Amino acid sequence: MSDWIAIDWGTSNLRVWLVSESGEVRDHRLSDKGMGQLEPAGFEPALNALIDDWLSEGEVTQAVACGMVGARKGWIEAPYAAVPCKPEQTDGVQAPVTDPRLSVTILPGLSQITPSANVMRGEETQIAGYLAANPRFDGVICMPGTHTKWVNVSAGKVDSFQTCMTGELFALLSKQSVLRHSLSGDGWSDDAFDAALSECLTRPASFGARLFELRAADLLQGQAAADAKARLSGMLIGLELASAKAYWLGQQVVLIGDARLSALYQKGLGAQGMAATLADATAMTLAGLGAAYKYQTGGTE
Repeated sequence: MSDWIAIDWGTSNLRVWLVSESGEVRDHRLSDKGMGQLEPAGFEPALNALIDDWLSEGEVTQAVACGMVGARKGWIEAPYAAVPCKPEQTDGVQAPVTDPRLSVTILPGLSQITPSANVMRGEETQIAGYLAANPRFDGVICMPGTHTKWVNVSAGKVDSFQTCMTGELFALLSKQSVLRHSLSGDGWSDDAFDAALSECLTRPASFGARLFELRAADLLQGQAAADAKARLSGMLIGLELASAKAYWLGQQVVLIGDARLSALYQKGLGAQGMAATLADATAMTLAGLGAAYKYQTGGTE
């Protein structure tokens, strides 16, 4: 049986795994050559720099790639597949590879027009990975991150989803707004996070008024940066949970993402009586690429 290569190519990083036909990971490598710093002609050299010794003369090794590599500014655009659809059963696009030892299929992201315009690229592979292990799952998958996704899943299909720019808002406010002067430093306060999350979840209209208080509390009361940072995080996640309530209320919820960030969402949902389950993001990505590989090569699930 031939090995194949799983590729997760994001904006900042490139991750590759050498995988056997039975699903065993033989090797794993990481590069900082993300999509954001490459022109189309640079993708194949960046990939070959990691995997050249995995390739054999006279043989063609199959590779399946997900993530921003298929974006409009990536290696080659892989047009979005419209929901509802099974996330692992979408038609990939062949990358313009010159190395005769390699064939690369780039997976598309997902898109929707109604009830609102939305897109995802990369997250669909993690969803596919979770469904590969949990084929009967009906509920909501939340994927915390820079652009958090809330995804309705039923009968193995993504039915609809929405995106909240919570992570990006945190980065902008903490690094580029006046609040940055009060957020520098390390540390964390669970109490400050809990209080801010509760207030913004139950009274989201208070967000605008409470935001500048983070700066004022520092100037007038010497509020610690740890408290300010935790309060900002709690405010933003609380605001998001309020806006996504139609997704999570009364549903099975699975969280796939960074472990620390996912734990904050789990805590927030738990305070509302929702017991969310955590799933490892890397494991789900690899499982999803495996499911897509089977589909792209004509295998069975």
